[in-house]
Amino acid sequence: MNYEFFQFKNMKRINIKLNRLFILGIAVLLTSCDYLDIVPENVRTVDDMFVDRYAAEQSLASCYWALPRTNNNWNRNPAIFGSMEAIINRERRTDAGMRLALGDNNATSPVMNYWNDKGDGTRSVYAGIRECNTFLDNIEGVKDLPRLEKDRMIAEAKMLKALMHFQLICFYGPVCPMRTSPPVDESTVGVKVYREKIDDCFQYVLDLIDEAIESNALPSVIANTASELGRFTQAAAYAVKAKALVYRASPLFNGNTDYNDFLDHNGEHFFNQTYNPDLWTQAAEACKQAVAHCEENGRHRLYEDADFVPSNPLSPEYHRILTLRNSVSDLYTKETVWATGRLSEKGYQTECIPRFEGYTTGPPTPGRWSVPLQTVELFYSSNGVPIEEDKDWLNGEDKKYDNRFNPRMSDEAHKQYVQLGEQSASMNFDRELRFYSSLGFDRGKWYGNHYNNTPDDDSECLFPRARAGETASFTNSTDGYNATGYWPKKLVRFGSNYIDQNSFFSIQFILPDIRYADLLLLTAEALNESKTQPDIEVYQYIDRVRERAGLEGVVESWSKYTENASKPTTKDGMRSIIQRERKIELALEGQYHWDCRRWKTAPAELNRLIQGWTVTESDVAAYYQPFTVYTQKFSLRDYFMPIPESDIINNPQLIQNPGW
Repeated sequence: MNYEFFQFKNMKRINIKLNRLFILGIAVLLTSCDYLDIVPENVRTVDDMFVDRYAAEQSLASCYWALPRTNNNWNRNPAIFGSMEAIINRERRTDAGMRLALGDNNATSPVMNYWNDKGDGTRSVYAGIRECNTFLDNIEGVKDLPRLEKDRMIAEAKMLKALMHFQLICFYGPVCPMRTSPPVDESTVGVKVYREKIDDCFQYVLDLIDEAIESNALPSVIANTASELGRFTQAAAYAVKAKALVYRASPLFNGNTDYNDFLDHNGEHFFNQTYNPDLWTQAAEACKQAVAHCEENGRHRLYEDADFVPSNPLSPEYHRILTLRNSVSDLYTKETVWATGRLSEKGYQTECIPRFEGYTTGPPTPGRWSVPLQTVELFYSSNGVPIEEDKDWLNGEDKKYDNRFNPRMSDEAHKQYVQLGEQSASMNFDRELRFYSSLGFDRGKWYGNHYNNTPDDDSECLFPRARAGETASFTNSTDGYNATGYWPKKLVRFGSNYIDQNSFFSIQFILPDIRYADLLLLTAEALNESKTQPDIEVYQYIDRVRERAGLEGVVESWSKYTENASKPTTKDGMRSIIQRERKIELALEGQYHWDCRRWKTAPAELNRLIQGWTVTESDVAAYYQPFTVYTQKFSLRDYFMPIPESDIINNPQLIQNPGW
């Protein structure tokens, strides 16, 4: 099978998508739980779709394509702006991503609708599930398909079906599992299905994954990344299972009494009302199995310094900064355990990079993707602990934490991070290396991504000038600016470059769905929750991630640099540390949106002022004053999206999510 089915680089074969050759008659019109089985004209029949091996490959490709296309479009991914981990400026608040974050969603016309095919251009996940069912129902009839290849494709279709159901659970909570698809000629009256209890929904996902894993039909590795990258492997299956089990064990789904009056069609609780600690034990075991399977024969590991070979000599610190960037945006790394194969499009990167110089024909990059101060402050100090807990920041003579917003002059010791002789906010100094690999900021050094930005001395690289009237600040357009003064540097691939002052060339990359670092932190979390108190087994997983970032282990760091040395020794304290570590390591990758919900920390964290620097000011002291861009609010209804009202009307057995 060719790579273009899964990476979609070959435009000749993408006519599968354009012509809907893969859609089983009614799938275009499918409305999830209100299935309208109408066969449009000029659509290929099931027999056509499975007439031979080539047609079967097309059908499997369509199942992959049916995954929600969230990685390359912030208006299709609730996790990009939905929790305001990042934002765009107020002139673009009507973009779907920002509307969701600002509470403009509604059940009549949902902002992001993955339940049915009506409204906003997104495609029903149920339509994709039906394609998987069609594939599984008919693949055995393909006569020229070898048994081993057929078994692999069956396992892939089951994984895709499981993943789509899991995604629906994340979006909507209890769903309508589509175990089989109704016949085309069946009356819609007979297929009015209902939402099932959350435990049953998760169990169906896990059963499908187990069937795929136990078949041993998935390959251990993708041997030829040029032809098959993006297809499921055994390691990816183990990782998705581990993640699903961690979610099932998390407070949102495990003993959630906030939903004690959210009842199904039989008057029974959608969410179990009694916390089950055994779910964490099962999750921990699955996470360890996934890690072990990834590590077997070196299939997956953390991206390290040796993996990045620069063309120019770099200091050890800047080499590590670029290594940390590339762990997300480099191509074909062993750190990526699973990715849906969606390529981050050019628009992503032009929104994430500042302008380093003036232009003559129009701004080549708008740079609107802005990181608020709330996300910026999450990153550790250079000592590897939160800045609000670091003794040096709290008790030192310069009172760095109290004065973190004040301008500070860069010196020789900090010239690799902030331009020598220039002023930047004090909070931009003395931070961990992930701060500098993840974020761009006013006067902060930004190596690469420019035709004149790879000097032999990395401390001489370019930097954004972001105060009002400077090259990285406002443009003549009404919205071509960064609203906070911070850019998500980690989402700009190192090889992407300004060609000249008027044009930018981006090299696409695959934004990972599950990185190996993500899996290590999930393992630490599940182990901590399954034990009475943390131990060396818990520490080893999180400390591997910290070590790659150039930090000491959690026990050593909290003992040396904070007044609360016992924090990593308690279950609650370690939970807080692990959650903070996930927010930092996976920042701006779309994980926090789901994490804060499954942890049920969203009400405490997402009712806040969203602030940045006063970017309309040119004076240094005036620029470095916090300015409120948005006021964020979160309530119980925001845990899940609304089911479209039209489906509730058409199918009275459906129960709407609370608050909608």
